[in-house]
Amino acid sequence: MAQSAAQDTPATADQSTPSAEPRAPLPAALVAFRAQDARVLWLGYRLATSNVDFCEDVTASAGMLLHDMASYGEGDKLRDLLRLEGDVGVQALVPDGPAMRAGLRVDDTVTAIGDLRIADIPMAGARPWARIEAVRAETERVLAETGAVPVSVLRDGVPLTFDIAGSPACRSRFEIGEGSSAVADGHRVVIGPDFAGLDYPDPLLAAVLAHEFAHNVLKHRAWFDANGGRQQKTVRLTEREADRLMPWLLVNAGFEPSAASAFMETWGPRHGGWIFRKRTHDGWDERRDFIEAEFPLIESLVAETGKADWAEHFRREDMPSD
Repeated sequence: MAQSAAQDTPATADQSTPSAEPRAPLPAALVAFRAQDARVLWLGYRLATSNVDFCEDVTASAGMLLHDMASYGEGDKLRDLLRLEGDVGVQALVPDGPAMRAGLRVDDTVTAIGDLRIADIPMAGARPWARIEAVRAETERVLAETGAVPVSVLRDGVPLTFDIAGSPACRSRFEIGEGSSAVADGHRVVIGPDFAGLDYPDPLLAAVLAHEFAHNVLKHRAWFDANGGRQQKTVRLTEREADRLMPWLLVNAGFEPSAASAFMETWGPRHGGWIFRKRTHDGWDERRDFIEAEFPLIESLVAETGKADWAEHFRREDMPSD
């Protein structure tokens, strides 16, 4: 079976190269939040890049997460704490990912993405998160069109530009959002900071992300949009399909496929609803059984080819035609 990939620690602020004057320690809550962001970025990157051969919608990933002080309640204080020289900075980097290899560092101040200057993005009347969404959209557009993206930064007052050659990846962004749920919207996987499984070990958190990622690569949102929206029966089928694809995605990312069923056994008894579960989902034990039914074929394919080719061999659910 597949061996787990090296458990590198995601790059967070504590690992950035220190400036001449030591920085005051960051608040513990901020350190924890940044570590969550970095971990989700890193695990999502592994899933998206390792399954790229089987995705229909392919782009490139820089392996970086940017954030905007305008998105926070006390952005001015946070900017000072992080010693940023502007409002947009590097929040996290994938260890040995494209951006890190190019020379980018956590807490570099970003001044431009390609030809888009941060200072030129209008903020008057805009929602607090509008600017960072514009930056992320431009980053994704340039990477998808060219496979690389120039990122201009200030580092201790010195302007620098890094040409980041992205790694081929399935198109899906992974990030921390709000609340206590994990959701997919067709092009993003967003996991709330209060989600019960966020502090689980890496393989189990990767399983959570793989389930939501499965919704995106199987284009479930597009199917609902084209077939009259979300109905109880069809939602249940898409949830089952995402469960069953979890171990395929995991094994390609270097995890054991059993991490998918282990997550369900860990999370399910407390959070799966038992007799009060949503009718849009199977019971947690049923979900585990559906997941484990995929293992023999996955193991056979990995033994033969080294990969679990779900594009060719995964059996889709029979969705109703009307």
